[in-house]
Amino acid sequence: MRILGGVILILALIVCALPEPEGFPILEYHQVTDAPLDPDFEVYNVPPAEFAAQLDYLQAEGYTTITLKEFMHAVRGYKPLPAKPIILTFDDGYKENYTEMLPILEAHGMTAVVYVITNTLGKAGYLTFDDLKDMQRRGIEIGSHTADHIPLTELDETFRRRQVRESKIYLEWSGLEPICSLSYPNGAFNSELEELLREEKYLTAVTGEAGLNTLETNPFELRRVHIRKPRFGLTEFKLRLWKAELFARFR
Repeated sequence: MRILGGVILILALIVCALPEPEGFPILEYHQVTDAPLDPDFEVYNVPPAEFAAQLDYLQAEGYTTITLKEFMHAVRGYKPLPAKPIILTFDDGYKENYTEMLPILEAHGMTAVVYVITNTLGKAGYLTFDDLKDMQRRGIEIGSHTADHIPLTELDETFRRRQVRESKIYLEWSGLEPICSLSYPNGAFNSELEELLREEKYLTAVTGEAGLNTLETNPFELRRVHIRKPRFGLTEFKLRLWKAELFARFR
């Protein structure tokens, strides 16, 4: 803990010495669960009690959660952003997003964006269409994490288009509201993907690069900070938020 305290002190000094960055964070989660996971994936598991504590902290700090659709409304001048916005995102479409995460989120009066891999829907451990429809009715934005979770940068143009088009059509034709946002599998993206996503009627896409976002940020290269399974409780969560600020300052 002494080492951790020293790291926090150094980071705090760096943060204070640099100009105040503009923008707001987008947080990248996966699962909210106490269930034991495969060791290779356990890093993506945030226990419910830890998640609730993180939301308590965000509320105490004055953050207001918004969706990416609300972000784009602000970009286009339809509605201003709240004073201190933040976006919570959840990748992959795990069942616990419905059974564990959503009740905690609602208890805090917050919202989020859930990105689903469409070819896993309905399989063991993953969300169903009924789950997604209910989540939308309760204010959660649903986005695409492609059809098969293959990094788009590894595919040729034909298969890239199929991954983003088929996932969007599949969700919309199943009765969901229009899908406007995509999460790049493994965070992998390049400049060619922006035009493809525009052609397929997406409005935003989130990456795996840390930093903050403003109304001027490229909406197809939105930055996120990954929230991992905490080893040091709320202190580690605060460090993750600082990471977004640090990257924004140095950028």
